[in-house]
Amino acid sequence: MTNDPQTEIADLARRAAFLREQLSYHNYRYSVLSSPIISDAEYDAMFDELDAIEKAHPELITPDSPTQRVGSDLDARLPKVEHPQPMWSLAKAYTEDEIRAWRERVGRLLDTSAKLSYVVEPKFDGLTVVLTYTDGILTQGATRGDGFVGDDVTANVKTIRTVPLRIPTRADGPKPPPRLTVRGEVVMLKKDFEAFQAKMQAEGHTEKFINARNTASGALKQLDARITASRPLTMYAFGVVEAGGGVPRSQWETLQYLRDLGFLVTDQVRRFDDLEAVIQFVKEFEAHRHDLEFEIDGLVIKIDDIPTYNALGVVGKNPRGAIAYKFPPEEVTTRLIGVGVNVGRTGVLIPNAELEPVFVSGATIRQATLNNFDDVARKDVRLGDRVMIKRAGEVIPFVIGPIVEARTGNEIPITPPKECPYCHSPVVHQDGEVAYYCSNPECPERVARQIEYFVARGVMDIEGLGEHGVRQLIEAGLIKDEADLFSLKPEQLAELEGYGELRIQNLMNSLQAARNRPLDRLVMALGIPGVGSTVARLLVKHFPSIDALMNATEEQIDAIAGIGPRTAETIVQWFAEPRNRRIIEKLRAAGVNMTASESVAPQQSNALAGLTFVLTGTLPTLSRDQATELIESHGGKVSSSVSKKTSYVLAGEAAGSKLDKARQLNVPIIDEDGLYKLIQENTSHSE
Repeated sequence: MTNDPQTEIADLARRAAFLREQLSYHNYRYSVLSSPIISDAEYDAMFDELDAIEKAHPELITPDSPTQRVGSDLDARLPKVEHPQPMWSLAKAYTEDEIRAWRERVGRLLDTSAKLSYVVEPKFDGLTVVLTYTDGILTQGATRGDGFVGDDVTANVKTIRTVPLRIPTRADGPKPPPRLTVRGEVVMLKKDFEAFQAKMQAEGHTEKFINARNTASGALKQLDARITASRPLTMYAFGVVEAGGGVPRSQWETLQYLRDLGFLVTDQVRRFDDLEAVIQFVKEFEAHRHDLEFEIDGLVIKIDDIPTYNALGVVGKNPRGAIAYKFPPEEVTTRLIGVGVNVGRTGVLIPNAELEPVFVSGATIRQATLNNFDDVARKDVRLGDRVMIKRAGEVIPFVIGPIVEARTGNEIPITPPKECPYCHSPVVHQDGEVAYYCSNPECPERVARQIEYFVARGVMDIEGLGEHGVRQLIEAGLIKDEADLFSLKPEQLAELEGYGELRIQNLMNSLQAARNRPLDRLVMALGIPGVGSTVARLLVKHFPSIDALMNATEEQIDAIAGIGPRTAETIVQWFAEPRNRRIIEKLRAAGVNMTASESVAPQQSNALAGLTFVLTGTLPTLSRDQATELIESHGGKVSSSVSKKTSYVLAGEAAGSKLDKARQLNVPIIDEDGLYKLIQENTSHSE
């Protein structure tokens, strides 16, 4: 950009023309095809840039600019419906100060002494629908379209179970006016989307369903209503567009009115008499957005009094009486420019995506997990793809899937390596397993990862030795395996960088404490594939010493409820390895506890007697060990794998394949609150 005003205007005009072209194309892909190739955040950034250019230089505004009209999701295949009132979109705010600025703008148009109340609602990430009821009967359903005209999807909305075909749904409900038009949002609940994906995959469908919003939109616009009916859609009502009279004059009361008529209305709505209270709520709500059963991308703040809301009118395409606070994006698109491979402690090869840097959820992301090579193949992720990635809060970012429509033909399929990238040993893969393994148990990366696991919190709890500390000891030649940790001498550590007298003493104390850990902690720390805290506890209950466990047969281990034949075989094979037995003998010589304590945690009740639980994911307040202790203290059992004999799957955040298996077998799924409720109910019944 030069200092010449004419040149500057010309550059801005070219940039504005480019942005208009891009926004029109991406709006078409998002709204009409339900197949976007960029994220909402990227679209919003381009829109905001164009809006800023046009506000600074109104002479550059063109009639076809996206800033001059409501976005459109019209589908040429469907009949059109004219809305009784325009379906405006909302202005956006991204900061607390922008919310306050909105209130100041509103205040300038009102009596300065006017006191306003506000209603805050979730901003659903779905598809808006407009429903018309004539004498209480659903007579028309339409999409938002371009705000003035929508697509007629009456037959499709009638298949959604949360859309009443007649109102009120109860005999004691309020009588609706002769004509009532309601605005709502069609979504696919998180649990329904996961189940739908699993069902489509099981049935062999090749179509990719990247997120719930696009899947719901595509389902609603089907020409065959039977296809819509086969997809698990939910509609939430949130407003009255037009009524013949007799409806409330506040948004808060309108939501209750809609509930009374029989509509599904979210309970995640709050009313405030003070804007600062609104802002505080918004800040607190953002931290818990993932607890909702549906996806949202922000909150909508509305003036509660409807006459005041209407009197404020519209500026451009946005009602002045409301604003949408947008959360920082958690899903964005970027380019996959490379694939690295990590090796875990058990030898599993884990593909890792190397990305063009992209800002998401408060951080610049350059890498994301690809889970495993089976997942890469299932999603058909290729090198060079434009991919959708997600990072929710502090969760490790992961690749959702490729944007197939953005491919150029130059993308390269990703295949598992033939040899380990660290020790160059052959990679092995067994039929029926997802994982690919480094075949060398002496692989330096496997050894380092195993020692890092051994010292970790919740395993042997050797404080002061994280990843850096372990690798420092390995590079110095002081340790070659986890047993060598107990042979470390203070004078050896004193020669290393960063080891002062206090740190050395703390490490020595921590190693001494680790010698006396319970046997189940040691069994878990050995790193036997498939043996976590739950299986380790089961093994120690039946084999109260390391010698008894080492000499157990597959049949004896398989006979333990909660341990399957594959795990039993793995355990026996692990103890048969001479290297593993040498490590155990070194641990024994170092004074590490090798026998189980006779003390058993007292049982609090029999509330869960006869029930078997499988744990998956991260629970809100309980660690895996704490959840296991809670279940066992009330008479229940914890198993490591899901089967038809499983009573419940206890699921938390980032639950894995066990959750999918539970759904396939129709095993009940509960969360942490559900577990407490089950204990409480069964305890009260037994009293």
